[in-house]
Amino acid sequence: MLPLGRARAGTGAPSLNLLVGGPDGEQTSRWGDATALALSAGFPGGPAVLTQSAGGLDGVTGANRLDALVVPDGRTAAMLPGAALIAWILGDPRVHFDPTRWVPVLGGTNSGTLVVRLGNKPASVTALRGFAPLRLAAEAPQSADLAALIALACLGVPTAPVFGLRGVEAKTRAFVAGEVDAVFLCGEGVPADVAPLSANGGLMTFCLGQTDVTGAVIDDPFLPGVPQLAAFAGGQTGALAPAYAAAAAASRLDFFAVLPRLTDPGAVAAWRLAAATALQSEGLDAAASASGVLLQSAPGIAANLAALALSTADQSQLQAFIIQRFGQQAG
Repeated sequence: MLPLGRARAGTGAPSLNLLVGGPDGEQTSRWGDATALALSAGFPGGPAVLTQSAGGLDGVTGANRLDALVVPDGRTAAMLPGAALIAWILGDPRVHFDPTRWVPVLGGTNSGTLVVRLGNKPASVTALRGFAPLRLAAEAPQSADLAALIALACLGVPTAPVFGLRGVEAKTRAFVAGEVDAVFLCGEGVPADVAPLSANGGLMTFCLGQTDVTGAVIDDPFLPGVPQLAAFAGGQTGALAPAYAAAAAASRLDFFAVLPRLTDPGAVAAWRLAAATALQSEGLDAAASASGVLLQSAPGIAANLAALALSTADQSQLQAFIIQRFGQQAG
């Protein structure tokens, strides 16, 4: 990348910046590097898009820096993981940003599905309620597992989460060993991660789905035939439905690039035009396909961010649910 960056710097086009929420070399950082290279070709003069990593894996530090320190002059965008949004939804005291005010550029969404050992029973709400309780492998409430925890509450399924299982391998081991009844797979490579669970009696029940540009939840192309929650529930998802929609949106956002609020409309248009070129690049498309990630333009990212805007009543209900069900484990 160095020779390419120097060549473009030599054209006279001033460089641009991409602030990346997460450690250098980790997942969001890798997407940031790939996206920066792909974006560069879409700007007039092919300026270098320089990446700078900030903070931990959950992206909270990077998101805070975007709101607090980045001038909305169109020179700097940020690449962040969906984990930062889960922290925001749950009111993490470290959060000092508002994602509902960011200006979307592009991103990528992943799959999420609940895999349950049902024996010979078909997947249904009744079958899930029959566990009483369902032992769910989970990392913590403040993780992508939040979507599954809320979904099961929406379905009226008693659960007994087994917390502290971080990552697909730990959850799969617990499932194979019979220590849990269900695993919520969410992130990159979900279709491949289902295989060892299926080999041990696991069946996909419902999925997070994807969103179209209107914000409607649609089928997930990576998980054909697996219904999204509302369809699985027959449309009856209860009072926590808005909270689930927010958590599902945060969990399915693998990575996303945004500009700070109040960025000049001309600069926004330039970034989105460059994004259109980036999303057509062979390199970015190949990386997304290999990772089970669906690339999204600005409208798709905007639809997911819009789902985060919970009302005060819905936010309070979510907080009460977390405290009552999980107490000190919520953090």
